[in-house]
Amino acid sequence: MVVSVLEEMRIRSLGVIDDAVVELSPGFTAVTGETGAGKTMVVTSLGLLLGGRADPALVRIGAKNAVVEGRIAVPEGAAAAVRAEEAGAELDEGALLISRTVSAEGRSRAHLGGRSVPVGVLAELADELVAVHGQTDQQGLLKPNRQRQALDRYAGDAVAVPLTKYAQAYRRLRSVATELEEITTRARERAQEADLLRFGLDEIAAVEPRTGEDLELAEEAERLGHAEALASAATAAHAALAGNPEDPESIDAATLVAGAHRALEAVRSHDPALAALADRIGEVGILLGDVAGELAGYADDLDADPLRLTAVEERRAVLNALIRKYGQDVGSVLEWAEQGAARLTELDGDDDRVEELTAERDGLRTELGDLAQALSNARTDAAERFAAAVTAELSSLAMPHARVSFDIRQTEDPEGVEVGGRAVACGPSGVDEVELLLAPHPGAPPRPIAKGASGGELSRVMLAVEVVFAGTDPVPTYLFDEVDAGVGGKAAVEIGRRLARLAKTAQVVVVTHLPQVAAFADRQLLVEKTNDGSVTRSGVKVLEGEDRVRELSRMLAGQEDSETARAHAEELLATARTDRP
Repeated sequence: MVVSVLEEMRIRSLGVIDDAVVELSPGFTAVTGETGAGKTMVVTSLGLLLGGRADPALVRIGAKNAVVEGRIAVPEGAAAAVRAEEAGAELDEGALLISRTVSAEGRSRAHLGGRSVPVGVLAELADELVAVHGQTDQQGLLKPNRQRQALDRYAGDAVAVPLTKYAQAYRRLRSVATELEEITTRARERAQEADLLRFGLDEIAAVEPRTGEDLELAEEAERLGHAEALASAATAAHAALAGNPEDPESIDAATLVAGAHRALEAVRSHDPALAALADRIGEVGILLGDVAGELAGYADDLDADPLRLTAVEERRAVLNALIRKYGQDVGSVLEWAEQGAARLTELDGDDDRVEELTAERDGLRTELGDLAQALSNARTDAAERFAAAVTAELSSLAMPHARVSFDIRQTEDPEGVEVGGRAVACGPSGVDEVELLLAPHPGAPPRPIAKGASGGELSRVMLAVEVVFAGTDPVPTYLFDEVDAGVGGKAAVEIGRRLARLAKTAQVVVVTHLPQVAAFADRQLLVEKTNDGSVTRSGVKVLEGEDRVRELSRMLAGQEDSETARAHAEELLATARTDRP
């Protein structure tokens, strides 16, 4: 099932293309046309759409900028959709709209789902959406890391099961090793930290502060420091309320209020309102008496002892010394002490922890070695089958003497894990370095496919790999440019057949000049120039029926109306229909 589909591209002012729309569909689409008509601009446009390098030389002469817009159907929840939404993009009825603009001055802008994004975001989506295989732009399986991933997926559970266990053990080993390194390499710092903690905890324990004690002492110091003034004020207030025993003629508030109360009491029976006021004055009198009594007691209890004040200030100084070092108040000092005690317990247990971690690390290294060996064995078995299948495909793609193989190797590392009696470097995916090799002819040494093949050969190797790997690679769309370079006849028919097979599980777009390849396509697009040498909207069209026969005739013999060529074209289409995989 195709996860996502490239539905349409609009190309404006790019190379020879003035303004054209390329309509694509699921399955196999062939793009054909005269040499120089702009077929390769389809590949170039898609490369720009997916974060490729912007070359201002691609902008059509006389235009300010080139614009490529694409519409890709992406199911909700797919990896590409999730990444796009993280970048702020929105899906348009289940489709992702992508736009890339390149100015004649070299500036480049990208938009994804209606939101301006860095070009790098488009590049991140490329691996999830489209694999491009062209003469100069080989992607995907050219990368050793991708080759390892492809081999692992091809191997299935034989690799997936031990790889899952290996990854879990590897992550735990990294965590253990990091903690162990921190403890051992920072032993001096941790010892110094422990000494500082002990000093601070001893200092706090010697003082024995209580929560809130600093606030209580501050209040007491304030009261003791102004004891005389407070006593004088309390005595004066008491005299004003309750009278001065030394001056019998003085008038106090209690006497005046009592007089007012008596005056109203005498007539309260004549008016309820006045009676209520009399009651309220009575309450005032009671309140005055209570306050006067408390003032007398306050003045009697007030301690003006300078020795107590000295003791309070000394205690506050001790507490403030702790606060300056360990917190904002006594409460935070006590909190620091609690946390410090817990940290000191942790630091004091380092020796035991080092022993535990060392034992766990050694056990994990042994476990990783066993799992890595199982991974290598599974990859080696799968690599032989994978390489044999690709080699068989190449024999039918005009490369009968080519041989494909995998180089699975490890790098020795004394700090690594033991596999097969050797200490080798390990990573999150095992100890293996996997690389796909090609020997294009007998006697040629196997070399990495990026270096061991010409452009046309490399495209065919990629096609063979993709056909063998069909259904397991997550990339849903493949675009091949000149995959048929340097071949013809029966080999070209085989290329067409294999592209059709790949199109059973993915969307395939091929730029081709071979009618044998185009005949196998589910849809054929013709790119043609106008009289002024440009490609316009009407210059990219879907060929059906008689139009397709005419184009295949042109591709076969260069003569659209040749009866022989037409008969051959019709025969090709009929053969392709009955011979499709």
